[in-house]
Amino acid sequence: MAVTPRLDLRQSQSLVMTPQLQQAIKLLQFNNLELASYIETQLEQNPLLKREEPGEGAAVEPAQDREAGGQDSESDSTDMPDSAEMASAEHMVEGQDAPLDMNYEGEWEDGPGSADPADTLGSGAGLGGGGSSSRSQMEGGDADLEEMVARPVSLRDHLIEQVETELEDPVDRLIAVGLIDLLDDAGYVSGPLDELAESLGCALARVEEVLARMQRFEPTGICALDLKECLALQLQERNRFDPAMQALVENLDLLARREAAQLMKLCKVDAEDLADMVAEIRTLNPKPALAFDAALAQPVTPDVFLRARNGSWVLELNTENLPRVLVDGQYYARVSREVRDKKEKDYIAECYQSANWLVRALHQRATTILRVAQEIVRQQDAFFVHGVQQLRPLVLRDIADAIEMHESTVSRVTSNKYIATPRGLFELKYFFTSAIASHTGDTLYSAEAVRHRIRSLIENESPRAVLSDDGIADILKKEGLDIARRTVAKYRESMRIPSSVQRRREKAMQL
Repeated sequence: MAVTPRLDLRQSQSLVMTPQLQQAIKLLQFNNLELASYIETQLEQNPLLKREEPGEGAAVEPAQDREAGGQDSESDSTDMPDSAEMASAEHMVEGQDAPLDMNYEGEWEDGPGSADPADTLGSGAGLGGGGSSSRSQMEGGDADLEEMVARPVSLRDHLIEQVETELEDPVDRLIAVGLIDLLDDAGYVSGPLDELAESLGCALARVEEVLARMQRFEPTGICALDLKECLALQLQERNRFDPAMQALVENLDLLARREAAQLMKLCKVDAEDLADMVAEIRTLNPKPALAFDAALAQPVTPDVFLRARNGSWVLELNTENLPRVLVDGQYYARVSREVRDKKEKDYIAECYQSANWLVRALHQRATTILRVAQEIVRQQDAFFVHGVQQLRPLVLRDIADAIEMHESTVSRVTSNKYIATPRGLFELKYFFTSAIASHTGDTLYSAEAVRHRIRSLIENESPRAVLSDDGIADILKKEGLDIARRTVAKYRESMRIPSSVQRRREKAMQL
């Protein structure tokens, strides 16, 4: 059988990911901050895009009330205006744009700002921020209180101030600054002292002496070498670092394992005294630096609101957080008439097409988020009515099949998207949980509901009858759940709940 080359013509289908399709997929998985940043970039790059002003036609009308169980995709699309209509000139506000060469010098003619602004700012540099007060005088208005609020003092600045007050020798101050640079996020000296002494060219004993002086700085416990020293410094300030407390601090590992009997033997105290000592240890601050340089918590902004109205659920998109852009049809019509060069015409046409696509993609993104959230609420209705005990098992395919979308689309929509409900703020991913079967096999329980039940059993257990993982599994089996002991242990560990042995020791110390 001879092998010879030949040409074949075959016909096949394949999905081609165009740049616009790829960008539309990215828009789906963007969270609020990422989407706002992307819109700002597009507004800067595309001259035919403009931000919607009050009174103009909205690019998306997401605030329409939608009942969670009674509307399909056709009703969603009809509630929102067509993107082509939004791009047309008839939906734009009549009027001319403000001239770009406006003269702003008149703003400085009538007030004290007629003088040199630098002189005005410099003359007001006093206690309260002269720049803000001077600017408010120039504008003829009251001072902005937000601009007068002092910035938070960092831990480094706080310690440098104490170094300048407590240490007079320049060499000691230099060593102190080096020690401050070695502090970690908790406030402990993380680097080796001998390397610092070698780099500064001084004796190790002098570094240790400066460190001992800095350990008396505020906040108490700062510049400690480890947790034991940090707690000891705070107890010494309270004059509570007696031999019994010293023995307790030296054996924190036994305290973590709740070895009460061994601790009472080492500290030479009874159970009541040990409980008081442990309670005092818990009042100490193991990470004193966090009081200064704690990271600001970023608030989560919901994408969808769920409200109860007339016995049914109503879903609304968060319009305050939704970017609204329009295609400037008037500007496009004027520029199209004036431009004669072919390259410029092609550029304007490309910008117009890109702007129309973006408005249409934002509309489609809002519609898709609303459809997915609507189906989640419909399938998890029992959760919103009765609580987490009624959370039903749910996977991406269930939602995708119901709304006739691909699973990957549902996954992108539910990532980093949040819904505000009467029961709290939840990520859309929260409602997707695996299933645990019952004894009979005809009922499925959500893994999240099972975790909640395990936590409830542990929280309500008696101090004298602590439940083991086997005991919890037996209780759940009596309630109809087919669950193994290792599954109970896995769920308990995922919730960071200690074992029955550790809980028994901890409750014994509290009795």
